[in-house]
Amino acid sequence: MSVSSIPRVARSSFGLLPDGTEVERVTLQAADGLEARIMTYGASLQALLVPDAAGRRDDIVLGHDKFAGYLARRQFFGATVGRYANRIAGARFTLDGADVQLAANNGPNALHGGLEGFDRHNWRIVAIDNGARPAVMLARTSPDGEEGYPGTLDVEVTWRLVGPMELLLDMSARTDRPTVVNLTNHSFFNLAGACSGRNILDHHLTVAADHFLAIDAGAIPLPQPPCAVAGTPFDFRAGVEIGARIRDDHPQLRVGRGYDHNFCLAPASGEPRFAARLTEPASGRVLELFTNQPGLQVYSGNFLDGSTAGKGGRLYRQSDAMCLEPHAWPDTPNRPDFPTARLTPGEVYRHTTLYRFTHAIHGAIETQSAVESPEGAGR
Repeated sequence: MSVSSIPRVARSSFGLLPDGTEVERVTLQAADGLEARIMTYGASLQALLVPDAAGRRDDIVLGHDKFAGYLARRQFFGATVGRYANRIAGARFTLDGADVQLAANNGPNALHGGLEGFDRHNWRIVAIDNGARPAVMLARTSPDGEEGYPGTLDVEVTWRLVGPMELLLDMSARTDRPTVVNLTNHSFFNLAGACSGRNILDHHLTVAADHFLAIDAGAIPLPQPPCAVAGTPFDFRAGVEIGARIRDDHPQLRVGRGYDHNFCLAPASGEPRFAARLTEPASGRVLELFTNQPGLQVYSGNFLDGSTAGKGGRLYRQSDAMCLEPHAWPDTPNRPDFPTARLTPGEVYRHTTLYRFTHAIHGAIETQSAVESPEGAGR
């Protein structure tokens, strides 16, 4: 497959909403072959083409080849999730003494923004950068009371290629009333390729976290402090094959049907820092994730059940992909002991995540030290 020798941007139609509104797709292509395709519906990462160690490009995120698949069933493939990613217990919380009732869409709880979260809206393109660091900026205004959340929220999401093999995601939000905000991207990664027919159990995962949050049957954090990962199947600090311990008889693996837990990263900061590394041995692809968020939801595709035909007509089944979702901790509005997700007028919510792709050759990763600040991030 030929690749342009210079970065470039292309804009095209990707489908129509039932009311006739056009859904667009913007393709960002780097000189070395990295290509990101951004869909306005859900401000979503619709495709991500990454070269392997031999230079062969594959799309490494699950989803659909045509827009109709995204519209037919809500599964968050590549989507921007908000206002509040993950879960809020009982679909309610108290803010400044006032009870806030949300839409319950996950049993009694609120999940990923409610019944019609940010992933179910067609965002508008407000800027395209066709320069050396190609980018697209999308925006939407979430009105006061949408899904029960207080305050009018103005949100911007920018996808940018900041290096030959680096994709930067910047999200910001402003409110006119005190509220809570927690955004993330919900891409499903399979570094062997979305159409490879292989699962992610042989991927190696590293997570820079000493603790994780234990959950109840509704995936709400238990009323206890974070659990130490040491001595458990949740210890990914030194890197381990995902499938090595996923079937261990551990109560948290049982309740989550695998990994579906928030890992507690270093406290939120202005600049992104190393959070996770995912390596696929056959292709040699390596994904390193840097973020300024305090948590990382690690989800091993436990509820993919073969009922969805995705890209290339492939049926998506359990453990066909891995989600690495940087965000605030779940149920934070009900947990004063957790890092806050509050946003007040005059403040700016900022989420920065960098996806860096490299190659592993005979177990060695061709990259700078993972603890170094990624070039271009946060600019």
